[in-house]
Amino acid sequence: MKQIAILSGKGGTGKTSVTASLASLAKKRAVLVDADVDAPNLALVADPEQFFHQSFVTSKKALVHPDRCQQCLACLGPCQFDAISLSFDYPYVNPIKCEGCGLCAYLCLIEAITMEPHTSGFLSASKTRWKNNLYHGRLLPGGENSGKMVTAIREKAEKYAKKNGVEFIFIDGAPGIGCPVIASITGCDLALLVTEPTLSGIHDLERIWALVKHFQIEAWVVVNKSDLSLENTNKIKKFCQDNNLPLVAEIPFSDDVVKS
Repeated sequence: MKQIAILSGKGGTGKTSVTASLASLAKKRAVLVDADVDAPNLALVADPEQFFHQSFVTSKKALVHPDRCQQCLACLGPCQFDAISLSFDYPYVNPIKCEGCGLCAYLCLIEAITMEPHTSGFLSASKTRWKNNLYHGRLLPGGENSGKMVTAIREKAEKYAKKNGVEFIFIDGAPGIGCPVIASITGCDLALLVTEPTLSGIHDLERIWALVKHFQIEAWVVVNKSDLSLENTNKIKKFCQDNNLPLVAEIPFSDDVVKS
């Protein structure tokens, strides 16, 4: 089983389209992972039928119990995140602002504030129009632990792939070089770096290549919309040559991509 992460240093280069193309060719030989848990969009082109859905709980948030509260308001001032305010004369914890530090619960001597498990998002699995499984997730607004969610999704995909003898796992990574991207590439056999012939595309190719090189993962480059700027495409070619990066494909701009 080979795991291939399709990445880009920025959004909009076409990595999801490349992932979908690979999935269409591989069909049941591949399992898909959408590792962009903040803004997943592989499902938009995969036409999936969901068969699994569960809450993703990795943190705790403060909860005020009005029936126990004596309205001493000792919890209001110390919160460094301004997460506690008055609501109908009782303290109220804003779950988006709350960082789960537990200070308010520690200060409440009568235990009117407790730390409760908090749902950060949801994990899902679906069958795509290409007859392969897609494992994906979505963080709720203000949700934390994107790296942990990506890891949880990958674990489910790997378990299925090993059990069913699937040859490939295609991981559609998040844009950028942050936590979800790092969680996407850990343990991968190959990183497919999708870029475009723009100045920002070249800059962010350099960033994602530096990250992949740091983790000692083999990388190939794909230039999407390569005919939009031959000058910048040549700059990408030179960057690949200087860094011994295989340039494996140049995809011209075409309306057929949208139609497919």
